[in-house]
Amino acid sequence: MTQEIDVLMGEPDEEVQSLIENFPITDPDEYFAKSAFRIVYQTNNFFLPQLRDLIDRGEVLNIRPEYQRRLRWNISQKSKLIESLLLNIPVPPVFLYESDAARYEVMDGQQRLNAVREFLAGEFALSSLEVLAPLNGLRYYSCPPRIKRALDRASLSAVVLLLESESSKNPGYADLRDIRRFIFDRLNTGGTKLNAQEIRNALNPGEFNRLIIELTRYDLFTKTFDIPEYTESDPSEYYENAKRQKNTLYSSMGDCQLVLRYFALKDEGNIRGSMKAMLDRAMRLQITAHERQKLEIEYKERFAFLYQLFDGRPFALPEDENGRQRVSAAMYDASMVAIDALWPHRNDIFQDSQGVLERLHKAHQDPALSHVLTGQGNTAKSIKERIDLLKNIFRQE
Repeated sequence: MTQEIDVLMGEPDEEVQSLIENFPITDPDEYFAKSAFRIVYQTNNFFLPQLRDLIDRGEVLNIRPEYQRRLRWNISQKSKLIESLLLNIPVPPVFLYESDAARYEVMDGQQRLNAVREFLAGEFALSSLEVLAPLNGLRYYSCPPRIKRALDRASLSAVVLLLESESSKNPGYADLRDIRRFIFDRLNTGGTKLNAQEIRNALNPGEFNRLIIELTRYDLFTKTFDIPEYTESDPSEYYENAKRQKNTLYSSMGDCQLVLRYFALKDEGNIRGSMKAMLDRAMRLQITAHERQKLEIEYKERFAFLYQLFDGRPFALPEDENGRQRVSAAMYDASMVAIDALWPHRNDIFQDSQGVLERLHKAHQDPALSHVLTGQGNTAKSIKERIDLLKNIFRQE
């Protein structure tokens, strides 16, 4: 039996919201003089071997902060960057963000930096070059001396962003998250455009984001959504797994969005507006390390319960005429939220597992109820209806 993943992704982008609301100054000149924030930055040029060393040491430059997107560039894209550097074609600068004193995280340019590091480490051979086609097939260590010298003299420019802290001290001013959102919007104009979850992930580092990323590595989660499991002993190797990089859910951070959907929808008061707005609001949750541990246990317990209740095939829609069975995002989040609400009754629900399966089967056979279950309506009203329907399926009053 083949299995496909049916996940609602690709939410429409929205314009950046106003950074400052109800600002009391109306005179343009005075407003500019007392603007809510100013960007302070410095620029540096780094030779490629310098960048490689900075990345490999990891003491000053963190190329893979947890909030960064997953690596997406293929060998052809990496090779064309190397070709551009050899031809001295201007390459956009990378943007670094000062997280701690003398330590920097990549804000924009992770793919470029990784391509440089991988080529200089001999991890791929050049391919798909057009102007320098005779170089196809070369690895760094096998490059002729002239080409190697040209690469060693090539450089990338870096813009290091330092943000003044005044905005956090004055009511009405933009906070740090707003400023980062503003910068990301301006940077996110070329290359592989960030999707909505990648932007959420980038703008909201912290314990809640760590929780989401950790939960995507949960073995029952990866089995259910057909994501290559995490077997690496070193977490830094998670980013290099070729099989996962080819997985659409992983590469697009759709797995993170799936986890987020549970936390966004378990709060009934947050089920309003568009799904994108619900997820955006939920992603701003601030928690402590202790709270993160409690939420991790909560999520895994509910997921494991449903995994066992449905005999290792939770959230699955009925097989189609070709024997294919999709795992539904709508079934997933509604089931998770419903079982969370009914958690005190979990033993009774498990005792009635056969009844649960029968009621679910009947719902799928009913066109009206099937429409609710499959999530063809993704409004706040339809989400609430789907959760209520799953509650009734789990525990018939």
